[in-house]
Amino acid sequence: MPIRIAIFDDNNILRDSIGMLLKTEKEFEVVGSFAHVLDCLEDLAACKPDVVLMDIEMPGMSGIDAVKLIKQAQPAVQILMQTVFEDDERVFDSICAGASGYILKDQLSSKLIGFIKELQFGGSPMSPAIARKVLTKMQEVVPALKNETGNDYRLSAREKEVLACIVNGLSHKMIADELDIGYETVRSHVKKIYEKLHVVSISQVVFKAMKEKLV
Repeated sequence: MPIRIAIFDDNNILRDSIGMLLKTEKEFEVVGSFAHVLDCLEDLAACKPDVVLMDIEMPGMSGIDAVKLIKQAQPAVQILMQTVFEDDERVFDSICAGASGYILKDQLSSKLIGFIKELQFGGSPMSPAIARKVLTKMQEVVPALKNETGNDYRLSAREKEVLACIVNGLSHKMIADELDIGYETVRSHVKKIYEKLHVVSISQVVFKAMKEKLV
């Protein structure tokens, strides 16, 4: 089964170029190409993508606000943000909204294909510079937060092991190797973790686990 991809970018030339690049990869299928996000829920319901490539600067409604809507409606969709800026606040806001990765536009030709494949293996692809900004931001925010409820969300022992692996940055495949379990078993555990923690992305899993000291 090919990875189904939808593209949101108001630059028609760039959007078409991205589509042409993705179509060179036999594992990909471009199922939607859109110039704005005002109808994003209807658009995604029609084209049913696995991955969304979302421009952060969109007319009428920002890409960050669109991510929030999409993840509420379709939590399983993976979203890769793209922008020309390495803006700390926008990076962090995108991830908190539910984005699973972040790519700079000047890296599209060299890294986009690899980043999309990494998403499908449970990773959270980012450029090193952006990853450092996110870690720095989390280090600033997390110590100021406390787990007032002491809630462990009824995670099983195995789910806690999987959660620890996620926090340590392991992909689904790496978790399977680390815990000596099947890839589909890992996906099942991750799905249950999402449900129990009431989150919609790996980034939110990591943030909540660190914030509430669940591992």
